Amino acid sequence: MSTPSAAEQRLRLRTELRKARQAAALTQRQVADLMEWSPSKLLRIESGENGISVNDLRPLLAAYGITDPPRIEMLLDLARGSRKMPYAEYRDLFPKDFLQFLALESAALVCRYFNSLQLPRLLQTEEYARAIAAAYVGGTLSEEHERMLEAQLSRQDVLQALPGREVFVILDEAVLHRHVGGRGVMRAQLLRIAALSEQPGVSISILPYTVGAHAGMQGPFTLLEFRTDDMPSSLFLENPRGDSFATASPQDTARYLELFWQLEELSIKDDVGVLIERLAQRLDEGSDGVTGLLPG
Repeated sequence: MSTPSAAEQRLRLRTELRKARQAAALTQRQVADLMEWSPSKLLRIESGENGISVNDLRPLLAAYGITDPPRIEMLLDLARGSRKMPYAEYRDLFPKDFLQFLALESAALVCRYFNSLQLPRLLQTEEYARAIAAAYVGGTLSEEHERMLEAQLSRQDVLQALPGREVFVILDEAVLHRHVGGRGVMRAQLLRIAALSEQPGVSISILPYTVGAHAGMQGPFTLLEFRTDDMPSSLFLENPRGDSFATASPQDTARYLELFWQLEELSIKDDVGVLIERLAQRLDEGSDGVTGLLPG
């Protein structure tokens, strides 16, 4: 089994530390006073926003009454492994919820995406992503926006890095017909999706217009599942800008997983690459291709 990622280890560590504090019947304020920390420091550790050094962790475990050597060593190993979080260099650009999403996405074994407004970031070509970013800011991208674009495009490593990872994407048909960046950019984008649909571990399906109104119209969402049982599945809901996410409750996560399966049942899953290549060809021929592409 491969080594858990920094994001997985930090999530597990924060869960273990919260449980240990509660078992010791201590409030966050009491612990902060005992450790001579600010309350916000403990809050950031328990939320997973910040890691914790081994030097800080040892006295914290003593304050919680944890004396079992194997358990202490396990927690120290989690602290060591969770120090280097992915995307840390972008902390000045994104809110903490989105940074947590990026870290967990990079570690997830199963990723599920639904979007009815634009292509999920991990499918976008640079030109397509740049056209969307320019539309958001109303013109030329600043240096800060260039860095944000760089961070978003680097998410495409999700398609490669982790052995056994599975990625499921449901695209609303409308996304395929919206000419982001013009015909040339959109044609290249469609050909990229067609190629990715043939990649092992990647499943792309299309929710056709003929479905009519559906529950997915309430907005884009992402579901992440992990390798171990002590890592709960996560749901992230995208805001209109597409760069800030909020984690929902376990009940909401289960509800959105059921929704994903329902949308998948309504979607076209066979010969998706062929259908999308056909749309790219129609762009070459000067057709808008807004009708008759997909079977009813």
